[in-house]
Amino acid sequence: MVLAHTSKVVLGCVAFGIFWVLAVFPSVPFMPVGRTAGSLLGAMLMVLFRVISPEDAYAAIDLPIIGLLFGTMVVSIFLERADMFKYLGNLLQWKSRGPKDLLFRVCIVSAIASALFTNDTCCVVLTEFILKVARQNNLPPQPFLLALATSSNIGSAATPIGNPQNLVIAVESGISFGQFLLGVFPAMIVGVLTNAAILLCYFWRYLAVEPADQERGGVVSTGPELVGDDEVTSHRFTPARMSHVSSLNPDDFDCVSEPIIRSASVNGDLRSRSVNSNSNAAADADMQFSIRSLRSSSMSHEMVEVSTVPVLDGASSRKFTRTASQQRSVIIEDAPPSSPTDDEAAANGDKDKGELPEVVEKRWKVLVWKTAVYLITLGMLIALLMGLNMSWTAITAALVLLALDFTDAQACLEKVSYSLLIFFCGMFITVDGFNKTGIPNTMWELVEPYSRIDSARGVALLGLVILILSNVASNVPTVLLLGTRVAASAAAISPASERKAWLILAYVSTVAGNLTLLGSAANLIVCEQARRAQFFGYNLSFWSHLRFGVPSTIVVTAIGLLIVSSY
Repeated sequence: MVLAHTSKVVLGCVAFGIFWVLAVFPSVPFMPVGRTAGSLLGAMLMVLFRVISPEDAYAAIDLPIIGLLFGTMVVSIFLERADMFKYLGNLLQWKSRGPKDLLFRVCIVSAIASALFTNDTCCVVLTEFILKVARQNNLPPQPFLLALATSSNIGSAATPIGNPQNLVIAVESGISFGQFLLGVFPAMIVGVLTNAAILLCYFWRYLAVEPADQERGGVVSTGPELVGDDEVTSHRFTPARMSHVSSLNPDDFDCVSEPIIRSASVNGDLRSRSVNSNSNAAADADMQFSIRSLRSSSMSHEMVEVSTVPVLDGASSRKFTRTASQQRSVIIEDAPPSSPTDDEAAANGDKDKGELPEVVEKRWKVLVWKTAVYLITLGMLIALLMGLNMSWTAITAALVLLALDFTDAQACLEKVSYSLLIFFCGMFITVDGFNKTGIPNTMWELVEPYSRIDSARGVALLGLVILILSNVASNVPTVLLLGTRVAASAAAISPASERKAWLILAYVSTVAGNLTLLGSAANLIVCEQARRAQFFGYNLSFWSHLRFGVPSTIVVTAIGLLIVSSY
């Protein structure tokens, strides 16, 4: 393909350059609009500059990929609600034998979870928990945060639903879920184990320090730099934006789908605080009302809080209920007199035994609902392994979960990261317009003769090109730019070589995200979540990540190339 007209080439490069700057540096000083607006700006300029027609721009949007992304987001939201990631967090500490064992578990659990639930989602829900465990045990947070970020990236390479670039490759190549898994899974397992070994060697001395020594002047003594919310400039977009509360106690909520949460007394199991007036106790009993903070459709992870304050007008006891919807509507209704706590009732011998069947029933409802979520997710994975259409399989699973929730789906759908979906739409248009300039094809023609995958030198050069371009242009644009060209070059050798080329692209473009802190959205999520963590904040710097990321990425990529290319 020859280059297009000079004006088209220049204008196309300008539009793509603006998109690239805002995608890689979302907080650039002269236009801090973020990645999503940057992708839309690049797409709009491609159309305004007539590099691509409006009809071709609409056709460039890959709807199967958008549908697959949406479906996996909704499924991830329900899995988080069903405490899947809480159980994974508990698994990290179950019979742990020390810091090294904990670090190894973080690598394995985050890798497997990322392959099934996407790497960004795992980083969102596990970062604060891992950071809290490290702090409470007087362990340096850095190795555990690096383990989470790097292992999540490596693990997500194993399946088409592990990360966005794999979604693109699976749809564009037509490779089934099973073929993809068989081709990359062995390389993923070896890569995770290798990465864990490098982590243990790199931080062996720090992990071997006894807690008492750490308190006297070990690694933790210097203390990490705490960074306020206003100083966090990295923009993240994740498959599921979930407000994770690591200290959430599921027993605080009686039923998953019940919008109104019944509470015990003021001194019961729920966290409470009281404001007592200075008047006599008899007056206080008639001049109090409860403030309750409720979850709307049980979708928002908010603490349930009961407060008692005096009513100034001397009226009868009132109950003040606040919902968790966006409108924060307030309902005031008559409240019955406060009842004694369970302990007091048991001591006095007048415990209300009629409550017991109701509690048991609600616990069973929660158990049945969680089981349904896990079974539907398992069914989705089985359908994907059977080779069914990935987009419609994910969308079907999402809709079944929404239907079985028996509540308004708005609260759940609000958690979907629509900014990511819009980012992909704009990126599809921008990259397609840049392809029409002829520049990517011309550059590939210079490299293609030396990067054929029928030789070890060609595989090594192809891996190096993907590694560099993934850190320069980001991994998803790299896949869009190189995918069809690499596949066409390999198809000239054999159909098996074409499938192998797609799998090499998937593995290397994913692992390449571990090279630098900016190489992957998962890295930025871990960094941001760690800096924002209340009481346990930690600043994972660019250079601390780079010192480990470079050797780990080179070794893991080289080993993975040997395994995938032999498939």
